[in-house]
Amino acid sequence: QVQLVESGGGLVQPGGSLRLSCSASRSNFNINTMGWYRQAPEKQRELVAVIYGSGNVNYADSVKGRFTISRDNAKTTVDLQMNSLKSEDTAVYYCNVQGIGSGTWNQFWGKGTLVTVSS
Repeated sequence: QVQLVESGGGLVQPGGSLRLSCSASRSNFNINTMGWYRQAPEKQRELVAVIYGSGNVNYADSVKGRFTISRDNAKTTVDLQMNSLKSEDTAVYYCNVQGIGSGTWNQFWGKGTLVTVSS
């Protein structure tokens, strides 16, 4: 099992920056992929950024060049540095991890942290 705790959300003005952090505690689970998703009001949850076990990363087109995902080598934390924030980045941001536990592929979600971009 994996428990995820997100932090770093809040209110920021357009053009500002925020850093989200997700801490993962796990038992009998080998984490492979770590990422961030977001869900804006009345919209579906969407991928923001993901970092794979290989170290490769993938970003949504809407955040490329503005957001940076990183993780520690032990795969216990994954951060999302968000720069040049726009009003359309307003959403609840969720941490996600995927991997294998007891021989089964599974994924876990954090409870989410709210990011509001507004003047």
